[in-house]
Amino acid sequence: MAMIETGRRNFRLPSRWSVGAALIALVVVAPIIAVFGIALFPKENIWPHLISTTLPRYLMTTAKLMLGVGILAAIVGTGAAWLVARYDFPGRRWLEWLLLLPLGIPAYVGAYALVDFLEYAGPVQTTLRRMFGWTNAQDYWFPEIRSLGAAILVLAAALFPYVYLLARNAFREQSASSDEVARSLGAGPFARFWRVGLPLARPAIAAGVAIVMMESINDFGTVDYFAVQTLTTGIFSVWLEANNAGGAAQIASVVLLLVVLLVTLEKLSRRRMRFFNLSTRYRPVARRPLRGGFGWLATVACTLPLLLGFFLPCGVILSHAIDNAENWLDSELWRAGLNTLVVCGTAAVITVAAGVFLVYGVRLSGQKLPRLLLPVTTIGYAAPGAVLGVGILIPLAAIDNTVADAIWSTTGWDPGLVMTGTAFALILAYCVRFFAIAQGAADAAMGRVSPNLPLAARSLGRNQSQVLTSVYYPLMRASVASALLLVFVDCVKELPATLLLRPFNYETLATRVHEQASLENLGGAAPAAILVILFGLLAVGFLARANR
Repeated sequence: MAMIETGRRNFRLPSRWSVGAALIALVVVAPIIAVFGIALFPKENIWPHLISTTLPRYLMTTAKLMLGVGILAAIVGTGAAWLVARYDFPGRRWLEWLLLLPLGIPAYVGAYALVDFLEYAGPVQTTLRRMFGWTNAQDYWFPEIRSLGAAILVLAAALFPYVYLLARNAFREQSASSDEVARSLGAGPFARFWRVGLPLARPAIAAGVAIVMMESINDFGTVDYFAVQTLTTGIFSVWLEANNAGGAAQIASVVLLLVVLLVTLEKLSRRRMRFFNLSTRYRPVARRPLRGGFGWLATVACTLPLLLGFFLPCGVILSHAIDNAENWLDSELWRAGLNTLVVCGTAAVITVAAGVFLVYGVRLSGQKLPRLLLPVTTIGYAAPGAVLGVGILIPLAAIDNTVADAIWSTTGWDPGLVMTGTAFALILAYCVRFFAIAQGAADAAMGRVSPNLPLAARSLGRNQSQVLTSVYYPLMRASVASALLLVFVDCVKELPATLLLRPFNYETLATRVHEQASLENLGGAAPAAILVILFGLLAVGFLARANR
């Protein structure tokens, strides 16, 4: 940094690393600021109309969806984690890792598979009519498939591994001393779970449930397919159907406030909760064997969510992919696959590079203000893709049109829409949405590097860029690679932002799956869905390896 003396005060000019870190943080936060700005100053204020008509319904349905998915995922994820961490039963070693597999399947794919499996023409109802001699739907009762309850079930089946993974780690880290004390006081298995294990794991469970509920708010494909009107579907309806960007921004601001409220409540719920292992002889809790019927009951309890969240969607989609094998030769499928690789790969590289740059720049500055930027830049991960679409597309479209008009009036040449007419806006949305993953991985990896190593490199004449490339990067290469994979896979699965920001006639695997399934052509959607699932399973494999 350069020093400039002015009077009796010295001003320290920030380095390019600090300036770059601040600019990256501004880019990440800008879409969120834009949403509130557009909502506060819309061209056409429809707040009174929204409040008196659709907003209460959107808000109530979203609240029911969040609570339903959160409660169901908490019950399933916590129960499975307790059984796997504390007991031995048939198949436990396999189930411990298989329970992560639903994370590899987008919830909207699970929705398409469930409807195909349970609808009137599906195998379940067809078998029932054949068995009992029923001739039409009036002869028997069957639950409504496209409903809020079904959406809750599908989302919980897809998202419960977030709770399971965090709760399992929390249960495994608990000391055997607390369990032994509870047993000596006469506490049975359920009492030890309810009074000892669950309270100690509550922070981890609360964090997992908060992630699940935020993902529920972000979902569009599932609720749209089930005809459930939430705040996210409201953004699409008001913007694309009513052509009111200001109204979409106003609904998006409500979603953001709901997310902020959710995160705040989660932090407040465990603000005064602190748990420490005071024993100098820490011992993990030994698993107790479950024999006979109890062991098989535990196996069934852990297998059921796995069947619904992974094997059923995979089975249905795979059967359609095999029955309609000619769709694998469709050129549109491979064009969508190429678009996905290019856009998501570019976004992953830019996101991880920016995350490393930001963390390194903040560490070099050594000041408090830049350090405050780190948690602020994670807000994009909590913001739903539809919200980011509003905050990115509207400002970029205004800039694009202004620049194009200026060039046209000056040179007579029309450059077109450079940012919103290409994949630029889509890549930017991916970078903002998943920046928290890259930033978190970079921060954790750099935190494990001894400060003596970069100091030694500096003493040998290396500059700051050389320290990053020759000292930090070799030691954090594995973390960078994992972050690249996780960001890439999340970009592949992202649907709401892709639908809003993709250029005209530009398909990715996610949008192709949604488009074909919306046309009730699950055979046409199956190949793209298989590819999305394969990408997702790669990330699950790395996640399981990192949490051994």
